[in-house]
Amino acid sequence: MNFRHLVLVRRPDGIAWLYLDKAESSTNTLSSEVLDELAAAFAALEEKPPRALVIASAKPAGFIAGADIEEFTRVATPQAARTLVERGWSLFGWLARLPFPTLALVRGHCMGGGLELALACRYRIAVDEPGTRLALPEVMLGIVPAWGGMLRLPQVIGPAAALDLMLTGKSVDARRAKKLGLVDACVPVRVMENAATMLATSDAPPRRLPFVQRLMNGPLKAVVARKARAQLAAKARREHYPAPYAIVDIWARHGGNALAVPAGSPASLETILASPTAKNLIRVFFLQERLKGFGKAEGAAAGFAPRRVHVVGAGVMGGDIAAVCAAAGLTVTLQDQSLERVAAAFARAAKHFERRFRGDARAARFALDRLVPDPQGERVAHADVVIEAIFEDLDAKRALFAELERRAKPDAVLATNTSSLRIEDIAAALAHPQRLVGIHFFNPVARMPLVEVVAGEGSDAVAAARAAVFVRRLDKLPLPVRSAPGFLVNAVLGPYMLEALRCVEEGLAPETVDAALVAFGMPMGPVELVDTVGLDIALAAGRALAGAAAAPPPARLRDLVAAGHLGRKSGRGYYRWEGGKAQKGAAGRVPDGLAERVLAPLYAAARRCVDEGVVADADLADAGVIFGTGFAPWTGGPLHHLATRGEGAPGDAPQPSGGAILASR
Repeated sequence: MNFRHLVLVRRPDGIAWLYLDKAESSTNTLSSEVLDELAAAFAALEEKPPRALVIASAKPAGFIAGADIEEFTRVATPQAARTLVERGWSLFGWLARLPFPTLALVRGHCMGGGLELALACRYRIAVDEPGTRLALPEVMLGIVPAWGGMLRLPQVIGPAAALDLMLTGKSVDARRAKKLGLVDACVPVRVMENAATMLATSDAPPRRLPFVQRLMNGPLKAVVARKARAQLAAKARREHYPAPYAIVDIWARHGGNALAVPAGSPASLETILASPTAKNLIRVFFLQERLKGFGKAEGAAAGFAPRRVHVVGAGVMGGDIAAVCAAAGLTVTLQDQSLERVAAAFARAAKHFERRFRGDARAARFALDRLVPDPQGERVAHADVVIEAIFEDLDAKRALFAELERRAKPDAVLATNTSSLRIEDIAAALAHPQRLVGIHFFNPVARMPLVEVVAGEGSDAVAAARAAVFVRRLDKLPLPVRSAPGFLVNAVLGPYMLEALRCVEEGLAPETVDAALVAFGMPMGPVELVDTVGLDIALAAGRALAGAAAAPPPARLRDLVAAGHLGRKSGRGYYRWEGGKAQKGAAGRVPDGLAERVLAPLYAAARRCVDEGVVADADLADAGVIFGTGFAPWTGGPLHHLATRGEGAPGDAPQPSGGAILASR
């Protein structure tokens, strides 16, 4: 049988191998055409049963990335959406009922519908390499895993672990998948086909859940669901994020079958798929894909594949940048005037690697081996990317880059991590100022997904494109921005945080202000964020970015800094801090319109950044603010949120008078 997207091979040992290889695509997705061909393949295999069936990918990029999102966005009616769900549910049910052993050999990403297909197989093997990740991330698109994931995942790994994966969308690697029981084996590449053959023909019974887990899937299901709903309520409001609540309801009340939910229910497919949140989260997905596209090694950056990085500055920011680069597989040299600072950075890096590799001592050790102390900068000449992360002093940065330019390779990317200085001003010291770009990370470096790639007026397009490739090599999202005070993220965060502090100055409790913005959907309240960043950093950056003509910062902010109360790092700021947590009192009643008042300067700053060309368009502004600040994803971004409310550009919003107050998150 001839297929366009599949390859079916019947081997002499009686085992059939079904390879997914979607035509004209670097990844496998479950489009309508692919689903049709899978149905035809199952019919052919049922007509002439093999000894066993192994489903694998013919692509090096991964197993299956999930459903075809582009196709999903073209679903125009609730009935069309229901038909799409029925198709996948029925097809994977058919796979689960095939009268011979079935095995999914998972190498690379196995997401959404890809994992639902694997769950419908009798056995699963994951290949133990960094690219192998398994997840049901539908909740991040505002939808639910309706092709069998809500039915089968709790049966395979138990409801507590299954709900954790489905409600967060987080992925697990091959070793974690084996520990959870999500896969039957975790094997190296060299033995994966032999392992698949042996397991598929072993007649081994499927893994059975422990007794307590079976109770949680049965008589205790309501108790588990009640606890899950309570945990959800503490993190997200149902009106903003209906999908996670629907997942719990569908599992608890309808056996994981979304098709069984009545149309009028809040958990129904009709309600979920028609919600503004689903549309906006799918929008956010495509914004993320657009940012990823800036990091492709093509066009001006064709062929650029960075392998060595040199970081100057072993403070918290520089040391963490070096650690993230080493964790990503790059060789990193770290320079600083003080060997003690380099040693401290190595100690932090070792802890990061332990967390990053989750007990894989070998991987953590290799990452630490890739991090090389270089106090005198002797190896800068070997680096493909050179990043400066010293203190914010223009003269010091100029002197450093004049020296780095003389020692670096002619084609090396020279980059500054400055958060408040103009690229053009730093580049003035270079013989070839066009070489300098900004690569602006945010704190904590390991967790923040966005990195601003900053081009000055004379920055070379090739250098900027290569910087974006480097950022993507770290699995982060590069956002091209123009050199301007605060770039994009700090330019919008500063006025927002300043307005929050003004509200406190006027007598509102910090808890009240923070509660209003958390209820809106921000990951952290703005006052707590100021404390987390550091009040001294906030004050200094505000003065640097705002200029002499700006209004003075809030008196309480100045007084706290003068008294040495700098926020989390000193144990006291707007809040008292213990064990790394803000000690908060009751929020009290939140005044009407408080969240909108605090957000208005953010909206205005985002629009101004578009109007002044700091970013190319409103979509990129929305992407930058979402991924750089955690701005409520359910809105689709600040400017999109305003547009959908019919308010257009926030030209009449209150203008910030104190300038940006945030250096680097």
